[in-house]
Amino acid sequence: MRTAILALAVLGLATGCGGEAPAPVPVAAASVDPAAERVVEDWPLPAMLPGSALPDLVGVQGRQLLLAWTNSQAGRRHVLQFSSYDVAGARWETAPVTIAVGNSMVVNWADTPHVMATPDGALWAHWLQKNGDAPYAYDVMLAMSGDGGRRWSTPVSPHDDGTQTEHGFVSMWPAAQGGLGIAWLDGRNTAGAHDGDDAHGGHAAAGAMTLRAAHFDGALRRGADVEIDASVCDCCQTSAAVTARGPLLVYRGRTGGEIRDILATRLDGEAWTTPRPVHADGWLMPACPVNGPAVAAEGEGAVIAWYTAAGGEPEVRAAYSADAGDSFAAPVSIDIGDAVQGRVTVALADGQAWVLWLREDQGGQSLWLSRRSPDLATEHQRLQVATLAGRGRGTGFPQLAVAGGIAHVVWTDVVDGVPGLRGARVIAR
Repeated sequence: MRTAILALAVLGLATGCGGEAPAPVPVAAASVDPAAERVVEDWPLPAMLPGSALPDLVGVQGRQLLLAWTNSQAGRRHVLQFSSYDVAGARWETAPVTIAVGNSMVVNWADTPHVMATPDGALWAHWLQKNGDAPYAYDVMLAMSGDGGRRWSTPVSPHDDGTQTEHGFVSMWPAAQGGLGIAWLDGRNTAGAHDGDDAHGGHAAAGAMTLRAAHFDGALRRGADVEIDASVCDCCQTSAAVTARGPLLVYRGRTGGEIRDILATRLDGEAWTTPRPVHADGWLMPACPVNGPAVAAEGEGAVIAWYTAAGGEPEVRAAYSADAGDSFAAPVSIDIGDAVQGRVTVALADGQAWVLWLREDQGGQSLWLSRRSPDLATEHQRLQVATLAGRGRGTGFPQLAVAGGIAHVVWTDVVDGVPGLRGARVIAR
């Protein structure tokens, strides 16, 4: 069955898969003093139904947060939903609102939907949808709402190659000329040949996975469809952030010798700069590690964090750029050792950098946060955000957004085999 878009008459009304939004939680005035210690408190979420997972959390001009997630329950169609959060009022503005529902929706622990707000007031969302019988035959679908999420457009795809191959691992950003910028991994050249058996594997026999980008205006007309890189890692997340000099896009590359280091490119006017390594890790990896980079930007400053095992041990590294990604300082080691899972995300706000990542050892999984100076040289605080009941892939990729001096964290936990979303805020003591 094709994915169906649901039109809602009133944004504040929950759908049949929703429920009442949690009551507002009072918040003390947030401090942005780097020396101030932070503590972790529970952050109730509106996505309380069992089966909710795959969160996405994005900030809107420091005043609002958008939380999206997918709810999947046995015998029911997958449902993509979102809610908005008022940072100043410390309250959820909406009960869960449904964006899309359908049996053909692809739900994968690593390749997840995203939401985005653009300055013209539009909301955008993407998800994956099957386009054939092959295991990795699916398309990226994109929809837009011009009324705060009450009604969503008929979805379109950013690619029109028509191949029954893998398309996914999307990044989105507000475009300078208005509308939305979007980048994705595009498998039109792969013909479905995989070199691994992980979340999506990798492609070796027929052709390489590529990285492409396009622009959509408010009428969902596509423009500037370009290939940025002709050979990239097949199933690692991409990430984008807008700098003072244009959108900065980061991803895991792939050379003919199977070196899979992190590359960065910036949209400079109407053209993407030649991708260059954030750091020459030299990680020789013959299959996809299913672990991509994350980037955050403020002005011309940018921070990128990523996972690597180039030194023989799992490690989370981060690097700072003072020139919007033209160059990067030597990376800082955030965490290293067999317990490091990566699954990293970052934020850059209020004169501080934040790095969030996942660990797993014999005691289980845990979520950690490092709060640092923007150049990453000084660590102000390191704290454990949560202990998880789940193990392995099911806990997915945690999300982080900083607004009003408060770090907001959302992740998936799995209890007795059932996924559910959890939230926390890291506030000044």
